Amino acid sequence: MLTTLRRAGRRALSTKAAVSDFSQALARRQPTFPVPANNIRILAEPREFYTSILDIIGRAQRRIFLSSLYIGSSETELLQALQNALERKPGLEVTIQLDLNRSTRPGKSSARLLLPLLQAYPGRVHVNLFRSPHLNGIMAKLVPPRFNEGWGTWHAKIYGADDDIIIGGANLSKVYFTNRRDRYIHLQQNSRLADYCLDFLKTVSTFSFRLLPSNDAQPSSQYSYPQEDYLVDWPDSQTHPHQIHTKVESAFKTFQASHLSATPSESNDVHLHPLIQGGQFNVREEEETLHSLFDYLKTDETRPLLDLTSGYFNLYKPYQKLVLDAKNINTRIVAASPLANGFYGSRGISNRIPEGYTILERRFMKEVRRRGSSVELNEWEQEGWTYHAKGLWLTPNGSQDPVLTLFGSTNLNARSADIDTELSFMMVVPPGKEAEEKDSDANMVLRRRLAEEVASIRAHAREWRGEERTVRPLTPFMLALVKDKL
Repeated sequence: MLTTLRRAGRRALSTKAAVSDFSQALARRQPTFPVPANNIRILAEPREFYTSILDIIGRAQRRIFLSSLYIGSSETELLQALQNALERKPGLEVTIQLDLNRSTRPGKSSARLLLPLLQAYPGRVHVNLFRSPHLNGIMAKLVPPRFNEGWGTWHAKIYGADDDIIIGGANLSKVYFTNRRDRYIHLQQNSRLADYCLDFLKTVSTFSFRLLPSNDAQPSSQYSYPQEDYLVDWPDSQTHPHQIHTKVESAFKTFQASHLSATPSESNDVHLHPLIQGGQFNVREEEETLHSLFDYLKTDETRPLLDLTSGYFNLYKPYQKLVLDAKNINTRIVAASPLANGFYGSRGISNRIPEGYTILERRFMKEVRRRGSSVELNEWEQEGWTYHAKGLWLTPNGSQDPVLTLFGSTNLNARSADIDTELSFMMVVPPGKEAEEKDSDANMVLRRRLAEEVASIRAHAREWRGEERTVRPLTPFMLALVKDKL
C-alpha cells in the first residue's frame, strides 16, 4: 500500500519541491481540503482554546459536534453552553462521541454528566461511546475501570459548530483549559471540512454504543446493558461489540474513499489531508503517510529541520527508524519531563508511568548515539503545568518557516499506532512570497505562526536529563507487562 505514494524516480529536490510533490501524491489517495490561510488560526493557550469552543457553541445555528476521550466531571459551564444553544435554536442538533471506558467510570462520569441533556432534548442530543475491542474475553471482566482504557481508546479530538472546527490534542476537561500545554488549530468557515468531520463521527456511531436514559429506553440488542441510571445500548444485534474489526476497517476505508476529490485542487490554498489511524482495524493512514513523506525527503539536499513533539514520548518503532535513518534531516524532539507528565504524583502503579517514559527515552537515545544520527532530545517543563502537545513541523533548511505540520490526536507512539483510534491532519502550506510582500501574504503569515508555535514550545525545553534520573526496580517489569505501550 505504501508504494502508491512513493516516488517513481530519484532527483535532487529542495524541501519545498519535495513537500509539494508529496502533497500532490497524497491528494490522489487521501481526502484533501483546500483552506484559505486567512481562515486558519493557531491558538496559543489553553484558555484561548476553551473560550473558542464556548464561542463557536454560542454562535451555533444548526449543529454542534464534539469528539473527545471524555468530558470532565466538573465541566458544568460547557454543559450549560450546550443547553443554552439547544434552547435558543429549536432545530439545532448536538452529536457527541466519547470513549466508553473512560466516560462510564463509577461515580461522577461523563455519561452521568450528559444525562440531563439527553433527557431534556430527546432526538436532538446524540451521545455515542466507542469501546476498543482489544480488551475482550476474561480480561474484560477482570481489568478494573481505572485501567481498562490501557487496551485502547477513542482518541480523536474534534470540536465543531456549524462550519467552524477546532482540531487538536486536548480533551474537554478543566486541566486542558487551564495549565496543560497542547496544540489547537481553529479552521473557520469551511462547510466541506465540517461536513467531513461530522460524517466521520456519524460513521463511528455505527460501531459505537449509544448512551440513553434508562427510564424509558428499550435495549436494541442482547449486548446492551444498564449501568447506574442509564442504558449503554449496542445498536447492532448481528455483531458482537468485541468482534467489530472487519466492520470498522470496511467503514473507515469506504468513508475515506467517498471523500476523495475527482481532481485534486491546484489552488494556492493550504491543503489539509485527514488521516485515520486505527491499527487494530488495519487502517494505518498516518503510518503510510509518514513513510511517504520521508521517502520524498530522501534526496533533499538542503538539510530540512524536523521538529517533533509528544507528551508521551515512546516513538513508534517504524517512526524511530524513519528518524534515525534520515541522515539528511536534522531532528529536534521535545518530550514532557517527568514533572510535566500528567501521571506524575498519581496514586498506585500509575505513578511509575513517568519512570517508564524515562526508560523508553534512554533506549531511544542509546540508538541515536550508536548510529550517530542528527537527533536532539529535549524535555519540556514549566512550573505548575503539564505537557500534552503532539505533532511535527517541517522547515526548509532550518532557517525559514515551516511548510508542513501534522496535528491532531496522535501521540506518534506505539499506542496511537496500534491500539488507540486517532484522527490527525497533515497540513501543507504553499511557500508564499519570500520577499518584501511576505507580511501581507496569508500563507507566509500562517507559516510564521507555525514557527512561533514551535518557538513557544521550545521556550520551555531544556537539555534531556534522563540518564540522571532514578528508576525504581519494578518499573521495567511494569513496562514489560504493557509491552511498552504506555
